Formats: sequence, C-alpha cells, structure tokens
Amino acid sequence: MELLNEIWQTAKRNKLRTGLTGFAVAWGIFMLIVLLGAGNGLINANMKQSERFLSNSMVVYGGRTSKAYQGLQEGRWIRLQTGDVATTSSKFGEHVDEVGARYQTSATISYGEEYISTSITGVYPNHTKIDKMEMLYGRFINEIDQQEKRKVLVLSNKQAEELMPKDYRSLLGRYVNVGNIAFRVVGIYKDREDGRADAFSAYSAIKGIYGANTDDAGNIEFTFHGLTTEVGNDAFESDYRHQLNANHQAHPEDESAIWLWNRFTQSLQMESGISIIRTFLWIVGLFTLLSGIVGVSNIMLITVKERTHEFGIRKAIGAKPWSILKLIIVESVIITTFFGYIGMVLGVAVNEYMDATIGNETIDTGLFKATMFLDPTVGIDVCIEATMVMIIAGTIAGLIPAYKASKIRPIEALRAD
Repeated sequence: MELLNEIWQTAKRNKLRTGLTGFAVAWGIFMLIVLLGAGNGLINANMKQSERFLSNSMVVYGGRTSKAYQGLQEGRWIRLQTGDVATTSSKFGEHVDEVGARYQTSATISYGEEYISTSITGVYPNHTKIDKMEMLYGRFINEIDQQEKRKVLVLSNKQAEELMPKDYRSLLGRYVNVGNIAFRVVGIYKDREDGRADAFSAYSAIKGIYGANTDDAGNIEFTFHGLTTEVGNDAFESDYRHQLNANHQAHPEDESAIWLWNRFTQSLQMESGISIIRTFLWIVGLFTLLSGIVGVSNIMLITVKERTHEFGIRKAIGAKPWSILKLIIVESVIITTFFGYIGMVLGVAVNEYMDATIGNETIDTGLFKATMFLDPTVGIDVCIEATMVMIIAGTIAGLIPAYKASKIRPIEALRAD
C-alpha cells in the first residue's frame, strides 16, 4: 500500500510526463483495435456474400463472340442450348456431379385482387445447393416436380406478403395465377439481402410453357469435384469452353463466347485478397503499436534519468537495489495497464459504434444490394495480448536504465543532474 501511495504521489508531481506515457500506451492499443475491427468488418461482409454460393460450383452463360471463325463474323450472340446441357453431363462426367439449368421469364403473379410483377426462374432441384437459400415454410423444387413438369411455385417472403398481406404464411398450399395459368405455392424462402427476389418453379414446367418452341436452355449450372487447385480449374475451364465453343461454331480460344462463373477460383482469389488485407492491417497495426512502445520507452528512459539523484538519496539512507527496481517496475506496470485498459475500452467502443451505425448496411447498386460492412469486432485475446505487449515493453524500457541506476554508487548518483 505504501508503494502504491508513493507511485501515486510521483504521478501527481509529474502529471505531464504521466499523461504523455499514458497517451502513448492508450493510443497504440486504441488504433490497433480500431484498425483490425474496421478490416474485419470489410472481410466479414465479403465472406458472408461468398457463403451464399457453393464453392465447388459453376454457372455458364452465353456471351458474344469476339473473333471471326469458319467464315462467321465476330459479334454473334451465343445462346446456350439443350445440347450444351447434355455435353456437360456426358463429356465432363469425370469432374461434373449434378447438372442443372435456369430458364428465366417475366410474369405477373396474382392472388385475388393482389398481384406482383417479377421474374420466374425454372430450376433443377440442385439449385439450392449452388445458390443457397433459407426456406421459411414448405419446400423447394424436387425431382418429382421436375420429372412430372409440375406447376409449383416457391416465393420469397416479401413476394408472399404482397400477395397475402394479412398472413402470408397461409399462402402455402394455395393456387396463384402466373399469367393465366394456376401454380401451387409449395414453399416460401427468406428474402435475400442483395435484393434479388425471383419466384422459382420446376425447370421442365417453365421451359415447357415459355420455351417449348425453342432449343434455348437458358443458363447452365453444375457442381463438380476433383478440381482443388487453380491450375486444375483453369485447365477444366479451357477444355469446357473449347467444347461448348465448338457446339456453336465459335473460335476455340474465344473467351467471350461462353462466360464461366467458377465459384472455386473466385473463392481462392477472395481468400488470397483477404490474406493480403489481414497482413496489411496487422503490419499497420503493429507499427502503430510500435510507435506507442517507442513513446513509452523514451518517456521511461527520461523518467529514470531524472530520478537518478532521488535513487542516490535512497541508496545513501540504506535502500537496497531491489527496492529501486521494484519501484520502477511496479510504476511502469500500473501506468501501462491502466492506460492500456482505457485504450482497449475506447477501441472496443468505437468498433461497437461502427457496428451500430454502418454495420449490416447494404449498398444498392441498382442491379443488386450488397452488405459492405459486417461485425467489425476484434477478439478479446487480441486486445489482451496488445495490452500485455505494451506493459512488457514499458517495463523493459524502464528496467534497463533502472538497473543501471540501482548499481550506481550513491555519491555518483547524488552528483547526477
């Protein structure tokens, strides 16, 4: 208790010095926590967006040729056909698992006097594996729907609420009109944060109604296995594109004729980008922490030098070297712990403020909505470790000159300015 009182009296006599030491400690920890929190907010938002899709899946779109080939000019629009779906299954079975397709059209859905205009997408049952969605009530499209061309419908909760505002859940099992055709609502899924709200039905039913007289397949989607490296995926994409380009008399190397959205390579690129961001944040954060350590070290060096005369007096009246060392160590630990805790609390408070104000906010690009900032938090272990680093650094900074001062002879210490 006497030691603590002595430290308190010393701090009161040297308010500026104590304040500068504390600010250096608090600022270093505060900036480290805020920087890591902001970085984690951006990373978490991107990871949440990517979690919506199955990583080992691919979506194929028709494009526009960019090269002339076999007497045909560039600039032709390519539409994927049912033969391309068959090619995907038959010639790439070594890696391709489940093959599906999407056929999209626009329609008006009505129930009683309520109606909505939306897109209806015919899909295979594997669609929910590739584009994950949360079913609230009922079920999604199944194999029997696809085989029997059932006119079933899966709506988003907002679509269902517009059609039956009072109790949209009771819409499940009822028939609604899609144009002039009755469809039975079999499922309601949770509306997506990106703003997309398609109604889904069996691919065979939608294709049979709206595309029966064409060979247009819409877009192809499939899951795959055995492609675990970027090199392997690039080789597969090249072979696959060559085959589909051949189906449409497009140049084998024309990457614009067929567009491939490979979620696996996208995931690898995102992981690489996130790793770079994390490394950058830690480097900046550690340099910020280092600046605080340098500040604490310089002030502790000055503190010990200024008190050399005091240490000489203490030794002259019988103080042991250990008592001088203990005084410096305890003072350093108390100051850095107290102000480190303040910096940690302020950093956590700023992260919570960011989470409350801009966390979970979505940006509307006109085409889709995306969450740009999510859960900007830092683990308590990081906060404690950063504080401990500052405490240890401050202690070592004061310990070295204090050890020298404790060994100096009293007469020499009394002569020190």
